[in-house]
Amino acid sequence: MNTIKIVFLMTLMMVLFLAVGFLLGGRDGMMIAFVISLGMNFISYWFSDKIVLAMYHAREVSEKETPKLYGLVRHLTQNNNMPMPKVYVMNNPSPNAFATGRNPQNAAVAVTTGILQILNDDELEGVLAHELAHVQHRDILLGTIVATLVGTITFIARMAGWTMMFAGGDRDRRGSGDAITSLVLMIVAPLAAMMIQMAISRSREFYADHGGAEISGKPLSLASALKKLEQAAQMRPMLNAGPSSAHLFIVNPLRGSSILKLFSTHPPIEERIKRLQLIADGRI
Repeated sequence: MNTIKIVFLMTLMMVLFLAVGFLLGGRDGMMIAFVISLGMNFISYWFSDKIVLAMYHAREVSEKETPKLYGLVRHLTQNNNMPMPKVYVMNNPSPNAFATGRNPQNAAVAVTTGILQILNDDELEGVLAHELAHVQHRDILLGTIVATLVGTITFIARMAGWTMMFAGGDRDRRGSGDAITSLVLMIVAPLAAMMIQMAISRSREFYADHGGAEISGKPLSLASALKKLEQAAQMRPMLNAGPSSAHLFIVNPLRGSSILKLFSTHPPIEERIKRLQLIADGRI
């Protein structure tokens, strides 16, 4: 069901993308939107990991520097026949973690210094397994494509909307249909694209929780870690985190009390913990 949902949402995203291109300039507009998307996807595919690691000042560490962290990652990857990713640490007191990289052979797992301080070994292993599940499922590539599509839709919609709204003397001769089209392009299309992106992100988090439980064999340890991380992140959110990269982290790094669930990048922690408990009981 999760896979079917992702396919449906991605199809909906592409339909929206093509619709914006068509409204911009018919078939030519669709082609322009497609070419822009290809260019942005190419850049994101090759450089998004470097950009996000630099954004959070993540530093690659060796086994000698962080023997426990490095050893846990190596243990999990060897036991599950996965390539060993690069390991990074962010000097940040807010406890969190994320994975990035264009494929399993070029992946990286990054954790904050805060998460190393509050989790025990089993809980940390559960978190690392969750991030390795993202790598294994190629969620990073999917997230990059979706984020690029959202950015392209927003860019093209605003460009087309402003062009129609300020079309010189023709503006007075336009009918109400053009005004409605401008409104759809500038507001509704980017908003719909963002809602689809959030829905996909939430689905992938559930999928990574399930995969992480299988990789580590410790679903309850991951559940315990999520509870600790959610509480700590609310008390000490990441001050340098941005909405554009919040979906990468295992828990929302932003203070989320005022964010509507519809626009949340992460499903409710209570629901994630409930599903992990069902996995532990063998009911999922």
